[in-house]
Amino acid sequence: MSGPAVVLELADVHAGYRQFKSLFGVSLTVHEGEAVALIGPNGAGKTTVARVASGLLTPTAGTVSVGGTDFTGKPAQVFARAGIAHAPEGRSVFASLNVEENLTLPFRRCFGRAGLPAALERAYELFPRLGERRKQQAGSLSGGEQRMLTLAGVLVLEPKVLIADELSLGLAPIITTEIYGVLERILASGTALLLVEQHIDMALRVAGEVVVLERGKVLHRGQPSREEILTSVFGTTEVESWAPQRRCRSRCTAPSATWSSSRARCRRPTPARSSSRSATAASAGATST
Repeated sequence: MSGPAVVLELADVHAGYRQFKSLFGVSLTVHEGEAVALIGPNGAGKTTVARVASGLLTPTAGTVSVGGTDFTGKPAQVFARAGIAHAPEGRSVFASLNVEENLTLPFRRCFGRAGLPAALERAYELFPRLGERRKQQAGSLSGGEQRMLTLAGVLVLEPKVLIADELSLGLAPIITTEIYGVLERILASGTALLLVEQHIDMALRVAGEVVVLERGKVLHRGQPSREEILTSVFGTTEVESWAPQRRCRSRCTAPSATWSSSRARCRRPTPARSSSRSATAASAGATST
């Protein structure tokens, strides 16, 4: 008995930007109804893989296949017509339009005037926050709500494969959890997912397979296991987030300073203020006596 059909496949892909080479022999396969998490540190080549997989970037070597057909070198609109949807990193919304107007643009083109109301209701069902803010200007939404708006415009089209780039980047944990809850529903309905993510725990929440990139090469591929991934990359499981031991925004260089990408702040312990206050009070008392 055959397994799920292959809907997206990259085979020995090399790619880059002019003289800069970003990918070196990357191969991965996404099956129907499957979620594949693509994780790795900044600069590993994750976004480049997403761009190659959606036709935005033509590989210099290797092949990209959709549904068993070679799509290498074809323009992005051909990938889109074949059911490959790409939600890029960032917030791709028209800031001067309200929520409903942002959704109307793609929905009316795809479903026509008659199908527009049903498409809008589907979007508001997936993301109730958008329904509550349907007349609000998109530029005034929070970062998480703008991300929801971008996803709603894609998911209602029911793509065969959704390529989502850094969904959790810069979002509050509660918003990230809500978005991944929607992705689980989409996955259950049959849409395959290729998730580019630095948030390991969120990626493992939905992924059936994990591909770890390092400097443009596949370092690890297999079933999702947080301990195995961290061990293969760092040699230890004692890592809170993907990017350990790097300089924080306050330019802290202390050995105990660890960057938490999920919380976006320096994790260096700060000295207790109570002790300094006590010392100040004691000094003042001694002076007065």
